[in-house]
Amino acid sequence: MPLRDIVIFPHMVAPLVVGRKNSIQALEDAMEKKTDILLVTQKKSSVDVPESDDLYSFGTLATVMQLLRLPDGTIKALVEGKKRAKIVSFVPHDKFLQAEIEECSDEVEKNVKLVAYERELKKFFGDFAAENKKIAKEVVKSIESIDNPQKLLNIVCSHLPLKSEEKQQILEIDPLTARIEKVLEVLNREIELGEIEKSINAKVKMRMGKTQRDYYLGEKVREIQTEIGQNEDGLDEMGELEETIKAKKMPDAAREKTFKEFKKLKSMPPMSAETTVVRNYIDCIVNLPWDEKSRSKIDIQKAEKILEADHYGLSKTKERILEYLAVQAQVKKIKGPILCLVGPPGVGKTSICRSIARAMGRKFARLSLGGVRDEAEIRGHRRTYIGAMPGKIIQAMQKVGKSNPVFCLDEVDKMSMDFRGDPSSALLEVLDPEQNVAFNDHYLDIDYDLSEVFFITTANSLHGIPVPLQDRMEIIQISGYTEEDKLKIAEGYLIPKQLKENGFKQGDINLTDGAVLEIVRRYTREAGVRNLERIIASLCRKVARDRLKRKRSSKKYRVNVQSVLKYLGTPKYRYGLAEEHDEIGLATGLAWTEVGGELLQIEATLMTGSGKLIITGKLGDVMQESAQAALSYVRTRAEALGLEEQFYQKLDIHVHVPEGAIPKDGPSAGITIATTLVSALTRIPVKHYLAMTGEITLRGRVLPIGGLTEKLLAAKRGNITHVLIPKENERDLNDVPVRIRKSLTIDVVEHMDEVLDRALALKKGKSIFRNRERGQVAKGDKAAKKQLHALGTE
Repeated sequence: MPLRDIVIFPHMVAPLVVGRKNSIQALEDAMEKKTDILLVTQKKSSVDVPESDDLYSFGTLATVMQLLRLPDGTIKALVEGKKRAKIVSFVPHDKFLQAEIEECSDEVEKNVKLVAYERELKKFFGDFAAENKKIAKEVVKSIESIDNPQKLLNIVCSHLPLKSEEKQQILEIDPLTARIEKVLEVLNREIELGEIEKSINAKVKMRMGKTQRDYYLGEKVREIQTEIGQNEDGLDEMGELEETIKAKKMPDAAREKTFKEFKKLKSMPPMSAETTVVRNYIDCIVNLPWDEKSRSKIDIQKAEKILEADHYGLSKTKERILEYLAVQAQVKKIKGPILCLVGPPGVGKTSICRSIARAMGRKFARLSLGGVRDEAEIRGHRRTYIGAMPGKIIQAMQKVGKSNPVFCLDEVDKMSMDFRGDPSSALLEVLDPEQNVAFNDHYLDIDYDLSEVFFITTANSLHGIPVPLQDRMEIIQISGYTEEDKLKIAEGYLIPKQLKENGFKQGDINLTDGAVLEIVRRYTREAGVRNLERIIASLCRKVARDRLKRKRSSKKYRVNVQSVLKYLGTPKYRYGLAEEHDEIGLATGLAWTEVGGELLQIEATLMTGSGKLIITGKLGDVMQESAQAALSYVRTRAEALGLEEQFYQKLDIHVHVPEGAIPKDGPSAGITIATTLVSALTRIPVKHYLAMTGEITLRGRVLPIGGLTEKLLAAKRGNITHVLIPKENERDLNDVPVRIRKSLTIDVVEHMDEVLDRALALKKGKSIFRNRERGQVAKGDKAAKKQLHALGTE
């Protein structure tokens, strides 16, 4: 029977719990035939079904004294070892392992040497038992009374705390005297190890006692010094901390709280866990900048130069900042403003915050709020929690070391809410000028003044920011860059920066204006300049490789439009009009996304059917409703448009917006969908060079939309020349760059009828509506009024 992690010696009685089927059958067979069983240890205990190679060759012949079947199917067996035996060969058997064996005889003549070995064995085991408390005194007495050397050795071996491999080695040793020598060696080793452990324990105990003694004596010395009023020059750690607290400028409430905690710290034992907590809390308060400010004289002209040097464009943002600086130069104390820069990625929102700090001569702190979903990250954890820390606002203030830095809260629209709280609500107190005078961090539990911090938040879109939080901030919209802006930025900032970073000198690579424009138009499609910088960096790397390949490290490169194609490969984007020709049932709309404006193609087709409206292109609920509203408008104007009164009952209309994998939503495509439907129904094409944006009502009114600047920039990028916008958005044209306004023909419209007359490719002076020349307003259309009146009466 194979055994796991146990070696049975002769004269040893041991209980075994047996669960393997083969082993149970072997035990039952031995019990039934009243024969001995060979107990052999496995080489690896993890093997479940051992073969001959998995077993040691030496084992112990044992008698099965008792078998007890347990409820879980296993058997508890009591066995007694008899003799050592060696496996000669295995005999095949279908139920259990069977082998031919050879008994190992330990019978030797008792001589003087063997008697000496016996005495040594008893002495060493007695010493070992004295060190090892697990061996009972009765065991030692019974061993001392044994007269048989074989039995003595085997009983001693059974009580040794050795691994099964070492026990197996002892079992296999021949002759008996050699085996006794090995056991004496093991006992000697275990006794020495016990003595070493005893010595180590004594030293550790003594050291702990010394620490306690030193603490006790130290406390006595301090008490004596207090009694005699002595203040020594060489202050200890506690004294240094006390001096630091006294020297620190802080409000009375904070000072009182700090001294209270310090008094508690002094009375605590140094080894206490609470000591570290209190010490960390005091350090946190002491390291905060309570009254340390950056003092700098504000020079408006210098600040303006810094802002202009660091960033091209962004005039509105710079103007607001310079206004604030001008007021601060006049007034000694002013509440820190809270600006919110909203714009697409890559337009320089974060970097302008650094420029503001440089222009004001203040320190700069930045905190990214992207992915923050735990309120404690803003306001900290209470000190009752293990590992509590102050929030990120207080941590940043500690790091910056001044109480009036420029503080950038990046990606404020990317925060999310879950079961751990709402971090945007925690920011309300930080960003409210009326409340942040007394910002209360959970860890500090003391009011901290944030009113002199110049907070600037950045976001890609406003709809990700809760309305109460928006109310605390001055919103500054930053629109994307025009092609001309990108050209200037590339020449003035990006190309010199990438040349330096890629190991080129000024003038080693000369990109022509045409090459930069080619990259902007055909290799990037973005509102900012991040991808433009990546493409320029890629071009620099390719030139660097070409230089090394040709082994001409001083060669100058001139990159023109043709070279761009050679270095960067096939263009990623198409430049020019969305459509080359006027098409029936296809109109171009203007859409706003978080990364800027985009052209949106909307197409419609008609099929014989039963009046279904099919809408595809992964459109949101609002956009689907716009399509329904557009169709309702067309049905009310059917007579004026020359359509059959029941046209919709005989047709299925399919409206599709391409790039179907991209989700689209919003009401501003209303007039574009209506134009597409009218074009498909009347078979009149839509002008391919014209784009439009506006929300539609059931009566055909055109309502205002948002993101006008980004949409007009997209129209310019797409080579659109004419744009239709709602009348109410006319006032927003002042925010659009002058170059964009001049390069586009922008018409304002109030009613859908005007949109159709301008958007459809009609003959000059003609209107799509019956009995009406182009130029007449929709209000004068009697047929439409009559139809609307009839519908209202019904």
